[in-house]
Amino acid sequence: MEKQEIRTFGRRHGKKLSARKESLVRDVLPALCPRAGEKIDILEIGFGSGEHVRELSAANPDAVILGAEPFMNGVAALLSAICDESGAVLDEYKNIRIFPDDVRIVLNGGAYSFDEIWILHPDPWPKARHEKRRLLSADFLNLLSKNLSPNGKIIIGTDHWEYYDWILAQVKNTNLCETDSAQNIIETRYQKKNMANTNAPKYIILGHAD
Repeated sequence: MEKQEIRTFGRRHGKKLSARKESLVRDVLPALCPRAGEKIDILEIGFGSGEHVRELSAANPDAVILGAEPFMNGVAALLSAICDESGAVLDEYKNIRIFPDDVRIVLNGGAYSFDEIWILHPDPWPKARHEKRRLLSADFLNLLSKNLSPNGKIIIGTDHWEYYDWILAQVKNTNLCETDSAQNIIETRYQKKNMANTNAPKYIILGHAD
């Protein structure tokens, strides 16, 4: 997949990886990157440490799951969780693919038709001067819609209620609309942290407008 110059906000690297994780990134990750022409059913954007990617894999054993995450420590954490001690991918996770970079590189080609796109607890960038860094702008949502199957769903979760309202305002400038009003979501570590100190996350489920 050709590298494109896209500015990504947020960290790319954290603390130094363990020897095991470094070897998994070096030796296993290349084989798990999405392959040209491969049908991928479900996409998760910004998967953190990969807890929900693994839940999606277990719940959808016949589907191919793609997780996109530019933070290499999160990528390494997912690799460590899905591989055995020898570095082989466990059978129950062989439907997982990983893209260790900005998801827009995958989406810009418009070649996919995802049945589900998950975005759980993206950085809300709450300061006014950082609003342009927010991922879920109208332009980005329209890019998602180009890669969404006709009956597909985009599931967004945030514990930052002002960001929730901002996203809904962005949706008005897209060819998407709200569909289901609720969905059972697993409790990820970011939901547990509840950084905005709200009672519970809010979820938005979008589909193509008629």
